[in-house]
Amino acid sequence: MKYLHMRLPELLEARGISRTRLCKDLDLQRTNLNRYYRDNFQRVDASLVVRLCEYLSSDVSDLFEIRER
Repeated sequence: MKYLHMRLPELLEARGISRTRLCKDLDLQRTNLNRYYRDNFQRVDASLVVRLCEYLSSDVSDLFEIRER
């Protein structure tokens, strides 16, 4: 079965950004961010995707990938 993986751990590590800093800079609740970070989400907030892409200077295709379980 395939699933949508949000590449936040890889992108944050590559840029040296902590989850705490990301939450503070984007005014996100840590619990909500952790759901995305751990691929424990059912829906994706489109405005958050735009904010993440702008913050990380990346494209949507950099942020997501389809993986096999």
